[in-house]
Amino acid sequence: MIEYVKGELAEATPTTAVVDCNGVGYGVNISLNTYSAISHKKEVKLFIYEAIREDAHILFGFSSKLERNLFLQLISVPGIGGSSARMILSALSPQELCTIIGQENVNMLKTVKGIGLKTAQRIIVDLKDKITTLGLDTVSSETMTLSAAASEIHDEAIAALTMLGFAQAASIKAVNAILKEEPDLPVERVIKLALKRL
Repeated sequence: MIEYVKGELAEATPTTAVVDCNGVGYGVNISLNTYSAISHKKEVKLFIYEAIREDAHILFGFSSKLERNLFLQLISVPGIGGSSARMILSALSPQELCTIIGQENVNMLKTVKGIGLKTAQRIIVDLKDKITTLGLDTVSSETMTLSAAASEIHDEAIAALTMLGFAQAASIKAVNAILKEEPDLPVERVIKLALKRL
């Protein structure tokens, strides 16, 4: 079993990364969160989940063990495969996902492309206790205080970016990162900084 791959980032797109490990290029499926974390780096370390099928060996890579743990929890839910789990982790940061599951926020989970009401309910029912057991719910407290303090600016900035034509998932990721670094910024500044990152 592959635990992680570490090496030079040869290529990166929002969905895939090629990591050169001593002359061997590993093609790895990644989430938007992981892409944001690694896209500006030369050397990367990705924690791996290896999906072995009859017709293919597929690698999923994550910039943190937390994100990989959440991916493993998601694919344990009936009806959620690797692609759906990656879509969820591209639309929501690990902290946001923990908060949503902890608060049983079905409507927020339904906003993810391809996740309907029944699937969202199943994810929450299956994972609510597991996330508490893993201690993942404690990660969300920081995010919750941030979103409580800056939620209006957060929402305004994302609305503006999506109106400008940027994907919602990418906009949310950029705005969250900016507000985490500087929670007191005015909305105009948040939008300008986000435009540089997108």
